[in-house]
Amino acid sequence: MNSALDKKTDAELLAHYAAGEEAAFRAIVARYKNGLYAFLKHFLNRRDLIEDVFQETFIQLFTSRNDFDTSRPLRPWLFTIAANKAKDALRKRRRTAAISIGTIADAQEMSFDDVLNTLTSDLTMPYEKLEESETASRVRQIITDMPENLREILVLAYFNKFSYKQIAQILSIPIGTVKSRLHAAVGRFAKDWKASIGSKKIK
Repeated sequence: MNSALDKKTDAELLAHYAAGEEAAFRAIVARYKNGLYAFLKHFLNRRDLIEDVFQETFIQLFTSRNDFDTSRPLRPWLFTIAANKAKDALRKRRRTAAISIGTIADAQEMSFDDVLNTLTSDLTMPYEKLEESETASRVRQIITDMPENLREILVLAYFNKFSYKQIAQILSIPIGTVKSRLHAAVGRFAKDWKASIGSKKIK
């Protein structure tokens, strides 16, 4: 990444990109690609959907040059786009019930051009290089099996560290609903975790 751009704030990068400097957009992608991919991985847990939504999110950002509001934080806005597209992808999958289950392959770096051109590729993000432990696998499966409204709020709060206010903005729900839904999600996770531990001991 350009070191000068690397030091700029999100608002400054957006302003540079709105003025036609595509290197600024590349800097935004580099800054947020891993966090966004990790969010989608926990939310969707399907490689085919993850890659599609990941690319669509940055493409929407890329084509929204004239819609930037630099007074608003970029990160919540970007995750709002991703969350909405992820929910759309899940609804579409339920309607068609015909999308094949993807498998997680060895990781390779996804380049900016791959994202921009929405190529159908066999690539995953560096996030996939993290060691896969049995515990991590069980945690991911428990989250995957949770209802969508509980899963998304747990991922936003615990894995992406968004505040109640930011989550409310991303999901377009009242803060009170965020708190009650997060409480329910934590309770559900704790219950399912204990059950998974018990089933392992029985085996």
